Amino acid sequence: MTQVYFISDHAGAELRRQLKARLAQANSDWQLEDLGVDDTTDYPDCAAKIAHIMKTAATSTTAIMVCGSGIGMAMAGNRYPWMRVALCHDEKSARLARQHNNANALALGGRLLDEATASRIMDAFFSTEFEGGRHQRRVDKMTNMPQ
Repeated sequence: MTQVYFISDHAGAELRRQLKARLAQANSDWQLEDLGVDDTTDYPDCAAKIAHIMKTAATSTTAIMVCGSGIGMAMAGNRYPWMRVALCHDEKSARLARQHNNANALALGGRLLDEATASRIMDAFFSTEFEGGRHQRRVDKMTNMPQ
């Protein structure tokens, strides 16, 4: 079963809610959990919350992280070696993030993307598999980088 966690700061709250509702309608067998937030919680705190959950999560666990630009969530989330957060602005970048980097989290900008565009990006992310092969060596290098 696929587990998807949704988290945002205040600037991404509306897009987070829209994407979760869309994914719930399209994939009723997936387990979706909304971790909030709608207040003034800072994006580094949101990224830390999801990173701690993902540390012990199954390999089929994914996160959708939304802040104003997506940049802050991606930067904060990628501080954790088990997180591979991809900031995507289009479908191609989402597909490549999964195919080549085995991204396990998608960062999106609530102030930069409309719901339709963000939904297409999310769909591309979830419908693409990791290719493995030569890419696995690179993912392993990222995972094992010194702190």
